[in-house]
Amino acid sequence: MNIKDLPEGWIEGKLGELIRVSSGVGFPKKFQGKSTGDYPVYKVSDVSKAVTTNTGYLDTAGHYVDREEAVELKGEVFPIGTTLFAKIGEAVKLNRRAFVLKPGLADNNVMAALPDIKESNRFIYSFMRTVDLSDISRSTTVPSVRKGDIEEIVLSIPPLAEQKAIADKLDTLLTQVETTKARLERIPKILKTFLQSVLAAAVSGKLTEEWRGNPDLISWESVKLDQIVEKIEAGKNLKCIEIPPQNNEFGIIKISAVTWGRYDENQSKTLPNSTNFIESRRIAVGDFLISRANTIELLGNPVIVHEVTKNLMLSDKVLRLVMKEEDKPWVSIFLRSKRGRVEIESRSTGNQMSMRNIGQKALLDIDLTKPPAKEQTEIIRRVEELFAFADSVEQKANAALERVNNLTQSILAKAFRGELTANWRAANPELITGENSAEALLERIKAEREARSNKKPAVRKTRARKEA
Repeated sequence: MNIKDLPEGWIEGKLGELIRVSSGVGFPKKFQGKSTGDYPVYKVSDVSKAVTTNTGYLDTAGHYVDREEAVELKGEVFPIGTTLFAKIGEAVKLNRRAFVLKPGLADNNVMAALPDIKESNRFIYSFMRTVDLSDISRSTTVPSVRKGDIEEIVLSIPPLAEQKAIADKLDTLLTQVETTKARLERIPKILKTFLQSVLAAAVSGKLTEEWRGNPDLISWESVKLDQIVEKIEAGKNLKCIEIPPQNNEFGIIKISAVTWGRYDENQSKTLPNSTNFIESRRIAVGDFLISRANTIELLGNPVIVHEVTKNLMLSDKVLRLVMKEEDKPWVSIFLRSKRGRVEIESRSTGNQMSMRNIGQKALLDIDLTKPPAKEQTEIIRRVEELFAFADSVEQKANAALERVNNLTQSILAKAFRGELTANWRAANPELITGENSAEALLERIKAEREARSNKKPAVRKTRARKEA
């Protein structure tokens, strides 16, 4: 923003004219481990947690110290209203800000912005949320910022009264944004519950009860999976390059390719020697795939392959179940339902919950119900229709969430151009001019700093004379 474009009463300046920058201190192990105490010791992880779980408000930490330990650490106790942020780390960490609600210390990976004027604290916190510190970081290996980097940040400074008006406006608008964001973020969980209820209704017969015209499951059969599956095929465990193959290369799929309900051929790795590719184990459209090894929650999750663009084969941990085409959708519905999950999990083996296994014999022993052909077709149609509806809702929710995430920065940008408080300025001209202008504010801060600076040497001289 050019100086001539600044709102009335505003002035262009540097952040260091409004704040004092301070860093935390080393936090040796002997001080760590207390879950209660006089002062929290804020670390980068605490700042990150505050941003992700508490909209940036910082009042708890993983470690605490008592007053005597704080003195021994020689760390500054940052008061309420301080803005804390990481001074070292990748862009994600560098760009998280937290507003202190409980006075505390910080470790030496954390930096603080302390406003000279207490009433500026919320304005400074909000402004810091607009600054991308990765742009001014000094190292490519481990990005970091220094005190001077923060002090030299240029900003448009409004009068003190307008700073408060901006902070109030942002509190209202950004709270609304966060509320909307929280609601949108709950949608995937709601949809997951909905889809599980659809699958439960499908395998219990309730989904087609009205269509069937009878609450009883007439002609539904209880069968073993081996009565439907003709054979099971598995691949091999071969040494590979851990990147997906290019068009003229060959590879093997990972467990993650069949984990999340859709076949993802980018979750694959490249065979260094194409002669190791087994053509009979090539992934093809229509394949019914499941993992035989995974976490307990994901073990045996099925996918039906709808598209193939890469030369990929089965791995030793991904199985292909060969069966009639018309049976694949029904088996997939059953195995994804709660009843199917119980069947799979009860037959899994292994001592570690992080990785469980299910053998081919145990898999084929799974009990499932099978409706008559016409009803099976109707159930599959309804399930696919409801799943497509859920996909559509999720896509719209994700698009809305992306817009909401962008909205936060848009609102902040408008705030620091003075657009959110144009009407306030028009109604309060006396609060933005003369002694209340931003220029007068900076002069006041400068004078107070000089007074403090001149006072300290005098105190030292007095002490020196007494000691003499």
